[in-house]
Amino acid sequence: MKTCLPLVRAAAAAALCLAPLWPAQATTAPAEGGLEQMAHDYLQPALAQAIGSEAGVALRPEVVMGRLDSRLRLAPCAAIEPYLPPGTRLWGRSKVGLRCVDGVTRWNVFVPVTVKAWGPAWVVKATVPAGETLTAEHAEQAEVDWAAHPSPVLAASQRWIGHQTAYALQPGQPLRENMVRAPQAFEAGAQVKVSSGGAGFSISVVGQAVAAGRVGEPARVRLPNGRVVTGTVRADQTVELTL
Repeated sequence: MKTCLPLVRAAAAAALCLAPLWPAQATTAPAEGGLEQMAHDYLQPALAQAIGSEAGVALRPEVVMGRLDSRLRLAPCAAIEPYLPPGTRLWGRSKVGLRCVDGVTRWNVFVPVTVKAWGPAWVVKATVPAGETLTAEHAEQAEVDWAAHPSPVLAASQRWIGHQTAYALQPGQPLRENMVRAPQAFEAGAQVKVSSGGAGFSISVVGQAVAAGRVGEPARVRLPNGRVVTGTVRADQTVELTL
């Protein structure tokens, strides 16, 4: 599930319109903790839209606010504007900008935030060695933070059952795309069938695999005439070409 991940520019733009200016007393600097609360309140309306659902699974958003450097001393400001920096992802570690737009001294600071996205996932039950083929017994469902890692969660069991582990997995790990790989269909040098077709015709020849092939992934095959072609590996040791 490629995903990502979710960069939501529309949500960011909507958030910018929701709370353009936050008044503060012109004669005093922002109160301790006030800027973090301001950033938190600014994010809340955009979170549900930014996270929403992923791969058909509804996710529950949560934001954990960080703190500005306690040594920071900001000049008094009559109006403070929260904003999302260009390219900001409301997913995992992020930040919210706060800038003074009405003050003798203009300033701009960033509050660190962690955006979590809670939802159901398949979690490893016990240690699984690298290269082992996964079965339904290897994992159980639990609620996890999808945004805790950039690799997308494998919410559908058919996306990991029958696949092999890319490296050793530990108990409690949510299954993600980078943890599994498709089953190997043939070794390098194996004889494979290369097929192609179109409206009213189909052709097939036998070629030699240049490298090992995995189901659903591209593979290179050398044809009898020496030409090397690339196609998609199928489960029956066939490489399918698209014309």
